[in-house]
Amino acid sequence: MSDPKHVLFICTGNTCRSPMAEGLFRLATAGRGDFTVSSAGIAAAKGAPASTATQNLLKKRAVSEDLLKAATHVFVMTQGHLAALETRFPEHADKYFLAREFAGMTDKRSGTDIPDPIGMGPHAYEEVAQILDAAIPSIIAYIDQT
Repeated sequence: MSDPKHVLFICTGNTCRSPMAEGLFRLATAGRGDFTVSSAGIAAAKGAPASTATQNLLKKRAVSEDLLKAATHVFVMTQGHLAALETRFPEHADKYFLAREFAGMTDKRSGTDIPDPIGMGPHAYEEVAQILDAAIPSIIAYIDQT
């Protein structure tokens, strides 16, 4: 078994995309003892609940120096999240990746961003799940190779 990896998924409020990514990543790596996974938000309110549509009972937190220090890989949902992390925590920039780039797909309206589904109905959440489902196997393969 390889060295333990701590994968961190980040979105804006840690209520939709990043907790969904965390949950899907946990499912994809079930039984593997070499992964720890968590999620955080750039603008998360401490203790804010996940959206009803996301249906995750995962631990929520705002991104912090300690969380980034513990992470080996950080996957963000948008270019804006990436820019915010690079500005606020430049010392960890080598850990930052756009999650959608691992899905092998881009979108005309959102490019390499995973769109925020909040308030957009079940179809928008399904779209996010499909993007993450496509990205996670490549994310795992990338981490296994690094």
